Amino acid sequence: MKKLILSISILASMFTACTSSDDPIIPVFPPALGSGEITGNATANKTYVKGNYTLNGTVKIKSGITLTFDAGSTITADVTNGVDALVIENGGKLVMNGTAAEPIVMTHATKVPGSWGGIIMYGNAPIVGAASVASASAEDGLTNEAGTAYLYGGTNATHNGGTLRYVRVEYAGKKITDGTSEMNGFSFYSVGSGTVLENLVSYKGADDGFEFYGGTVSASNLISYGNFDDSFDWQDGWRGANNSNWYAYQTGTANFGMEVESKSVDNAFWPVVTNITLKRASGTLTENASVEYDAIQFKKQGNGYFSNILISGYTDTNATAVRIQDAATNTGQVSGSKIKLTNVKIDGTTTQFAGVTGVTPVFPVDFYTLSTTATGATITPGAWAVVDGVNLLQ
Repeated sequence: MKKLILSISILASMFTACTSSDDPIIPVFPPALGSGEITGNATANKTYVKGNYTLNGTVKIKSGITLTFDAGSTITADVTNGVDALVIENGGKLVMNGTAAEPIVMTHATKVPGSWGGIIMYGNAPIVGAASVASASAEDGLTNEAGTAYLYGGTNATHNGGTLRYVRVEYAGKKITDGTSEMNGFSFYSVGSGTVLENLVSYKGADDGFEFYGGTVSASNLISYGNFDDSFDWQDGWRGANNSNWYAYQTGTANFGMEVESKSVDNAFWPVVTNITLKRASGTLTENASVEYDAIQFKKQGNGYFSNILISGYTDTNATAVRIQDAATNTGQVSGSKIKLTNVKIDGTTTQFAGVTGVTPVFPVDFYTLSTTATGATITPGAWAVVDGVNLLQ
């Protein structure tokens, strides 16, 4: 009995010594366990444990199938001939629940912009295509098993394509076989409001960082960094109503901070985005080296309500904070009270706005307001927003 009491006493003192330390608790993450190649069509549900995987070719998640990736996983595309992309077909689901400390990273072995196709999701939420059609052929150049272009559009406003949290896509924007169409970092075709998009990074792609083709999905805490075309782009009457904290940094090669259009179709709905930062590094040129570039450009009846906006670095002679590109958009959307920009702070010498040649846009009262205190996006940094030691939010 004395030996038992002594043993218990020793164990208790050891436990007390371990728990009474003032040293901070440093989290220890389990090592990567999974590995292997991801290729072909996904026709059965599967979970990829934390690990390092290779993406080979265009991987399609078929309708009714869910692919899940654990936090901390890295998926590296490395096909040198053909197209690498992760495609979620309408009815399929992609679940990527990374964390701030352990994001899920999709990258390319070469680290060259435009090396692969990124994440492409299709749904059947409402769109307004050209001539007011309710469906359209996708622009990414991919085809289904029948060899025809994917269609997008429908009536399912709550379509659910899965969950993307703390996901970073690097070096996407590949040109496809026709030599002109390009994929984006993230492409959302008629994706519905049941889909979760939070804390996503599109890094150094050769086309847009994020593009929405109609649909009702909303997204928060987005970072578009170093993408060649537009940081954020949408068309087809996208109407996500709960978007917040969008941050763009354009450097090297870039076009617009936000390109807003709606296939030349006037409509009675619009997206809503709060807390936006659009920054452009000195010396950044457009893809065709032109001097016309804008923080926000509205065209083809594009619209939306935007608030708490910080714009910086759009300073060349033909650059502007807000451009209304055509007469129809000026008449239908500006005068029609369908474009609203409030609490806008413009740093430096950026021109306030420009419009159709010879016409200065006249916004209805309180639909365009300036501010000296706008903060723009407020996003919590972490490993998810750090690439090669660089904090993308600084």
